[in-house]
Amino acid sequence: MVRKPGLFLPLLLLLLGPAPARSIGQLPLILNTWPFRNATVAAWKTLAAGGSALDAVESGCATCEQQQCDGSVGFGGSPDESAETTLDAMIMDGTTMNVGAVGDLRRIKNAIGVARKVLEHTTHTLLAGEAATKFAESMGFINEDLSTNVSQALHSDWLARNCQPNYWKNVIPDSSKYCGPYKPPAILKRDGITYEDTAHSYSHDTIGMIVIHKMGNIAAGTSTNGIKFKIPGRIGDSPIPGSGAYADDMVGAAAATGDGDILMRFVPSYQAVEYMRRGENPTTACEKVISRIQKYFPNFFGAVICANVTGSYGAACNKLSTFTQFHFMVYNPLKSEPTEEKVDCI
Repeated sequence: MVRKPGLFLPLLLLLLGPAPARSIGQLPLILNTWPFRNATVAAWKTLAAGGSALDAVESGCATCEQQQCDGSVGFGGSPDESAETTLDAMIMDGTTMNVGAVGDLRRIKNAIGVARKVLEHTTHTLLAGEAATKFAESMGFINEDLSTNVSQALHSDWLARNCQPNYWKNVIPDSSKYCGPYKPPAILKRDGITYEDTAHSYSHDTIGMIVIHKMGNIAAGTSTNGIKFKIPGRIGDSPIPGSGAYADDMVGAAAATGDGDILMRFVPSYQAVEYMRRGENPTTACEKVISRIQKYFPNFFGAVICANVTGSYGAACNKLSTFTQFHFMVYNPLKSEPTEEKVDCI
């Protein structure tokens, strides 16, 4: 029996699935949180020079660290209670599912670079604190003070305002009125006295970046100096795989920004990728993640960016009175230059 060529091709396409996204000209793709244009350009130039998706993520995030994007990435910003700036960063390879991350990194400026070394030279995923600094030094990074006149002035002003805001609760003295040191009431035998649990919600910017190479390899990463006046030792969502960012060559990638203490409880980047795995488009996947968190924390500050293997992308954010739109950067072959886009919060 002779097969009719016209029937064979549709059958082959059905068995193999849709053609790779690169055939429709939307790859490579660079997507990152906030209007950090220079970071987007740096990542794009890395790809254009023949770099990998991982190289591009590292380059883009490192640019923000060097330029201290919005004072919330890199050295000299967001001092903790003791006036020290510490850094969190992560990089993930969606081809191998390997991750390198650092949390509470001290006195090393290039956090994303150290995270890349964790990925390449260890079988671990996350290193933290002073031990992460020692590791960085062994990898050739320079130990130097991350404080600046700006971060020192921020801390001095905070002390003058009786350490407001801070992130303590149910302690003595009253953390909504006074500086510490703080202790639980039971330790100080102050039974019978009630203390107000004062909630704080303060905006914060983290660079989260997604890169999809023209060959389909996907990487994602983050870099941040955390929230201002955090309790020393605090690590946010950014260096946590699945929270700050997540990448899978078979599906796509996502990255989150906002209140890391809340975001990490919902592993939003992983969840967004899983929604896309089930067939949701990137915008819907991002919106579902935000809606999931809203059920428990309706007033949380946060946003998510998502991209799938076809180069389609989307974003979503939680609407607050002071935060109604989320801005992010996009660069792909369909655009002559990096484009700032925005989405209305839900």
